[in-house]
Amino acid sequence: MSASPSASAPVSDDPPPASALTPRVQLLAGVRAILPLIPGVIPFALVSAYAAREAGLTVAEALGLSTIVFAGAAQMAFVSLLASGAIAPVILLTVLVINLRMVMYSASLAPHLHREPAWRRLLMGYLLTDQAFAVSITRFTEAQTQPHKGWFYLGSAAPLWIVWQVFTLAGLLLGARVPPQWGLEFTVPLVFLVLLVPAIRDRPSAEAALVGGGVATALAAMPYNLGLIAGAVAGIGWGVLAEERRDRRDRRDRRQRTQREAA
Repeated sequence: MSASPSASAPVSDDPPPASALTPRVQLLAGVRAILPLIPGVIPFALVSAYAAREAGLTVAEALGLSTIVFAGAAQMAFVSLLASGAIAPVILLTVLVINLRMVMYSASLAPHLHREPAWRRLLMGYLLTDQAFAVSITRFTEAQTQPHKGWFYLGSAAPLWIVWQVFTLAGLLLGARVPPQWGLEFTVPLVFLVLLVPAIRDRPSAEAALVGGGVATALAAMPYNLGLIAGAVAGIGWGVLAEERRDRRDRRDRRQRTQREAA
């Protein structure tokens, strides 16, 4: 699900010792981490609901779409194509393409959550969003040995699902009262700009963010959000190359330092 958060996702500077991290503590930590992003979900949920009604969906159909798909940008594309009379295979393919980034998110989270029961991992996959991924992977990377990571993830993911459904229903009931300036052109770019912030920790990640954002901006006119996918691929590729350059430079510096010490 894509929404436009209004703040970056803070993560505790000094996590408590592992012995103190019970499932309840981790769950509440996840809730606290996601709270600053909640306000940004609200306008996008309202706009998504309004677009669904404009496309001719009933309240029940729009709620069903929101519950089953639970992906803001994909839902917007779905209703837009539906309103234009697109055939089902085109709609399905478009939704899948837009959500391809979730595969990358899942692959990044899998090493941290592979010990969770299968039913819980299925639930986690359903609840996966840009925001939940951002706060969770940041936490897991900083504290890789912490127990009960799954509970932290659920604490960050479940509140977004609740807020999304509540304000989707509100948007369906409010209808035309949603301000037009809250449209998709405003909300979608903001989410990815803000979600970049926790991930930028060094020069390679900064370069990857700049390249990915630049490509996505340059290709913003491409249909079906393909420019976003191209930006993600370009950013990842550049980040990998930048990491390799940094590693080579570090190895060279260590080798030169060793040679100087030996001399």
